[in-house]
Amino acid sequence: MSTSRQRILAHLKKNRSASSREIARALKLSPPNVRHHLSVLCSDGRLELTSVKNRDGRGRPEKIYSLAQSMLGDNLPALTHAILGAANSKLDMKAVARIILDESGFANQPMNKRLALLIEKLNEMNYQAHWEAGAGGPRIVFGRCPYARVIAGHPEICRIDETLLEQALGRSVVKAKKLEPAIKTACPYFFQTK
Repeated sequence: MSTSRQRILAHLKKNRSASSREIARALKLSPPNVRHHLSVLCSDGRLELTSVKNRDGRGRPEKIYSLAQSMLGDNLPALTHAILGAANSKLDMKAVARIILDESGFANQPMNKRLALLIEKLNEMNYQAHWEAGAGGPRIVFGRCPYARVIAGHPEICRIDETLLEQALGRSVVKAKKLEPAIKTACPYFFQTK
């Protein structure tokens, strides 16, 4: 990323929001240059247009930019750690999985339909999952773990995944190692039905 874009991001992080004219003045850059960088940063998803102000009835309306919500981060890992730490062993992972899954759509469905519904549900929850046929039965492969930011401190969350799969498929599942090396955001396992 260019130095100018880094400076624009730093300026918006410090000032919360600004117009291209304000940014150009503060960073001593030309207005067309700033508008170009703002356009690129918006298309990359790093910035968002937050409002448009009329300038005393003259000229074009002024666009106000700020950092995108995804760039600001959140406190979910700390909250998850606190909740799971407080719940300790009292938390019923099967009940949590039941709430997440909503099993009603899976009842009385053939296995292929269950697998399709399960993959759809998992991908709504950002697993980037797929299923594949295997000698021992279907395998469900997670492309990423949506809990990657907190899983190291709370591996019990994996039990939710296992229970969710078992409830959806109506079969036991076994967690097995993947053959390819794990990526930071990927689950290092696939699940094999029994």
